[in-house]
Amino acid sequence: MTTIEAPTRTGRVAPTAGLRKRRRYNKALLYVALAAGAVPTLLPFVWLVRSALMQDAQMFVAPPEWIPSPFQWTNFTEALTAQPFWLYFVNTVIIAVISVIGTVLTCSVAAFSFSRLRWRGRNVAFAVLLSGVMLPYAVTLIPTFVMWQELGALDSFIPLTVPSWFAGAGGGVFNVFLLRQFFLTIPFELDEAAYIDGASPWRVFWTIVMPLSKPAIVVVTIFTFIGTWNDFLGPLLYLNNEENYTLSLGLASFQSVFITQWGYLMAASAAVIAPIIILFFFLQRYFIEGVTLTGIKN
Repeated sequence: MTTIEAPTRTGRVAPTAGLRKRRRYNKALLYVALAAGAVPTLLPFVWLVRSALMQDAQMFVAPPEWIPSPFQWTNFTEALTAQPFWLYFVNTVIIAVISVIGTVLTCSVAAFSFSRLRWRGRNVAFAVLLSGVMLPYAVTLIPTFVMWQELGALDSFIPLTVPSWFAGAGGGVFNVFLLRQFFLTIPFELDEAAYIDGASPWRVFWTIVMPLSKPAIVVVTIFTFIGTWNDFLGPLLYLNNEENYTLSLGLASFQSVFITQWGYLMAASAAVIAPIIILFFFLQRYFIEGVTLTGIKN
């Protein structure tokens, strides 16, 4: 039996009861599939949290127990006070904030130049910039370390923050590419109208392009913040004094001392990754919108 859809006053066809029921059924199946796909992703994090709230003896019971009994909240207090994690947290935040600001500013300016301005050799310069992605990080590791050593910048935050203020350094090439592709989706008529009114390229950049590119900027911010927050090799190479340690380096040091106390180690690991999860939770809408490069909205 075929379903007949009645036209509405606006001329559109209103869905029948059977069609609405089928749509709700399809949506329910979609949610079930998404929930099933999320389980393998969330399982390691759930295991980390339950282990952080357990005693070591309960942690390795077979079959595994998912609910701690009792909840061992002291694992967090003992782990976070065993070493100066608050100092590590402050150091990491300082490095991450400086890196995010430098990356967003320089990469957006470079992307604006490659996407909205017309100048001789633009495409060639952009191709040369993209070729830097193919250069392995290990190739530049020793020369970069020697350079900072000659400049006397070791055991400081300078080698970890200054490169972010140069758009092509580190992961900046990808950020420039991402922002350029997003800037290209913005209609050029907006720029032309602003230039006719006497606006300069800087004014077009700050008042038109940047406000319309908030999703892409949020994506670059998240990528840079996560990369800086989880960076282990950089602090390991350039930081020697424990007072300058970041969370990743402090966690590795903590692991070497409390290698047999799994509850403390799980609690410290959960506390270190918690800010990343909170950041993504609040910015996930902009993150998804920026990754899909949907462009501007009417």
